[in-house]
Amino acid sequence: MHSAIIILEVAATVLAVTALCRRLRLPAPLVLVVVGIGLSYIGPSVELTPELVLLGFLPPLLYAAAIRTSLIDIRANLRTIGLLAVGLVLFTMVCVGVLTAWLLPVPLAAALAFGAVIAPPDAVAATAVARRIGLPRQVVTVLEGESLLNDATALVALRTAGLAMAGTVTVGSVGLDFLRAAGGGAVIGLAVAFLISLLRKRLTDTVSDTSLSFMAPFLAYIPAEEVEASGVIAVVIAGLILGHKAPVIQDAQSRLSERINWNTIQFILENTVFLLLGMQLRSILEAVAEDDLSAGTTVLFCVVALVAAMVVRPVWVFLLGYLLPRRFTGLGTSSWKQLTIVSWAGMRGVVTIAAAFLLPENTPHRPTLVLGAFVVTAGTLLVQGLTLPALARSLHVRGPDRREDVLQQASVMQAAVAAGVKELENVRRPEDSDEVIRRLCDLALSRPNRLWERLGGSESEPPSAQYRRLRLAMLAAERAEVLRIRDEAQVDQEILSTVLATLDVEESIMTVYEERIAGDATELTTPEPAAGDCEHLTAAVDCAVPKTPEGCPDCVREGTVTVHLRMCLECGNIGCCDSSTGRHAERHFHESGHPVMRSFEPGESWRWCYVDEILG
Repeated sequence: MHSAIIILEVAATVLAVTALCRRLRLPAPLVLVVVGIGLSYIGPSVELTPELVLLGFLPPLLYAAAIRTSLIDIRANLRTIGLLAVGLVLFTMVCVGVLTAWLLPVPLAAALAFGAVIAPPDAVAATAVARRIGLPRQVVTVLEGESLLNDATALVALRTAGLAMAGTVTVGSVGLDFLRAAGGGAVIGLAVAFLISLLRKRLTDTVSDTSLSFMAPFLAYIPAEEVEASGVIAVVIAGLILGHKAPVIQDAQSRLSERINWNTIQFILENTVFLLLGMQLRSILEAVAEDDLSAGTTVLFCVVALVAAMVVRPVWVFLLGYLLPRRFTGLGTSSWKQLTIVSWAGMRGVVTIAAAFLLPENTPHRPTLVLGAFVVTAGTLLVQGLTLPALARSLHVRGPDRREDVLQQASVMQAAVAAGVKELENVRRPEDSDEVIRRLCDLALSRPNRLWERLGGSESEPPSAQYRRLRLAMLAAERAEVLRIRDEAQVDQEILSTVLATLDVEESIMTVYEERIAGDATELTTPEPAAGDCEHLTAAVDCAVPKTPEGCPDCVREGTVTVHLRMCLECGNIGCCDSSTGRHAERHFHESGHPVMRSFEPGESWRWCYVDEILG
């Protein structure tokens, strides 16, 4: 019962602190660490054992991050990720190890083991801060990929250093250990991904598929560790592949269920980890009090370890960026601002504390080394975690423009809808109703129209927003009526649950579009990869003079409502968009054959080819 009460108290604290941080716009991981430090002195003692972290927390957290990480993006940045996840970890281990051996009376092997402990930045800390402040996607991909794989390097290096302390390691055994860890973990991860893919093709219900998903990280981690391979690599490989193949091997309901469940698990575990991390301080200090080192030496060691951990990373990143060719590293001098952000995003996490507890009990001055690991973890979280947003703002390093994101979403959705409408013509039967076909086409076309509408600056409420507002009000009334019927016990509960679930699904679909674009005064430019993919866009010159800059003349003549305006780049005709009743811009294309138009809304410069149906 005592353990159950502690679990409940921890969960309640996590929920309360994260809710408060969300309201006050504070970084929840950092606040949780501070709260945990306070609780270590006023609350019950909660021991964060290596087994709890490395088996209970690490596999599901790695898997939750891996299944939502793009395998394509990881592959595109693999060289950069490898230089950070392997090269930087080993470089940090050596630098910190030499300093530790110089400051403390410990063998070099033990000092290198401590270097391996504090070398890897934390997957949870890095991605939590990076996504919260909105960094460029390539930076987030690099940080995610690095933090997913660097734990494997650090844990293997720690194991090797432990063997060196026992005098049972050779140069050949070090290379063999790394090869077995990396290669064995990759093979097991591939095998688990293949096995789960086969099983998912035969599962027909969402509950079984979700249950299998919960087992996946442990199916990869435990066998890998049993054969002394890297469980971290096994989990990451399995998660990346299963996340990549999910649209093919899972149905829509299973994917939605998996996404919601893993988001919940990740939220609970990662925030609990930060709270428990802070709660270790009291027990660590009590153990240090029994060490025979002077207080001055202990403080000096902790400060030097923290500074070294924060300095070594920028040195490595900028050396790679400036000394090695960009084609080799994936980094370059032209992106020095991004190099600065990557070099400062070195927050450590709970794996560092867990790895510190893995140091052998007979390690000289082990309590001081564990305290050093805690200081590095808490210090990097507080110093780098708190200053990283300000650094990004001062360097004007921002994430992708949200309007540009919607522009690309609309383009992709337009292509998908065109493929769907084309397939509809192929599969329709002679007896199929024309009314049903028309309704299907209208429903499909309404989805990209919702996105196009979000890009404009029209003061009037667009059709999709009107539909959403009115339909949500209807759904609320429909749900209230179903609940009234339920309270009067007129209909069986199972039937009522099915009806309510139907209403919930429709409402959840519409709320996807609730988020508004936070536009600014800057001009919206088309993403570089999308420009010039079509001869019409390449040939089009934006020098046409708008014929009617005040608006769409056809809408005025017909008395219809204009949603957004488009201008023909060949003759300057102004017409309304596809969300408008008249769809006069498209009608002008069919009448004139002029292929390219551009948005005529303030702050937008994107163009559209009606012939090839692509952006430019």
